Amino acid sequence: MKDKVVGFAPFFHSDSKVLILGSFPSVKSRAVEFYYGNPQNAFWRIVSSFFGEPLPRSIEDKKDFLTRNKIALWDIVTECEITASRDDTIKNFKVANLAEVLQNSQVKCILINGGTAYKIFKKHYGGLDEIVINLPSTSPANTRRKDDEWYAALRRAFNRT
Repeated sequence: MKDKVVGFAPFFHSDSKVLILGSFPSVKSRAVEFYYGNPQNAFWRIVSSFFGEPLPRSIEDKKDFLTRNKIALWDIVTECEITASRDDTIKNFKVANLAEVLQNSQVKCILINGGTAYKIFKKHYGGLDEIVINLPSTSPANTRRKDDEWYAALRRAFNRT
């Protein structure tokens, strides 16, 4: 039997407005101990470009960026058995208690990063559909991602036309 792997605590502040919810941290993210730690993942490039800011490099820079732009980060799976970074191998998992973030912040929109995260979210939080935008994964494994979908969702989430 595989050992369970534990993900990260949610990153948010009381004034966070948008929650970006992934599936589970990759091996590279777990190695650096923060979200989207694989430099090949498009997440940080997309969000920093949207806000017209330089790409944050250090974990402190990333935390400052998220705080300044009122973004919360978490994963729908908080603990699981997983092979490497492959979402399709996630099993025996625990689901995030989203009330922890939603009741202690100003989050009014959830952007879901990828199909696995969305599938698990829908099964456990289907009642939140009205505040959710499902997006293609920013993972380097996803070759079909279109950044324009992310930019459009970020504009909608942050009420920018």
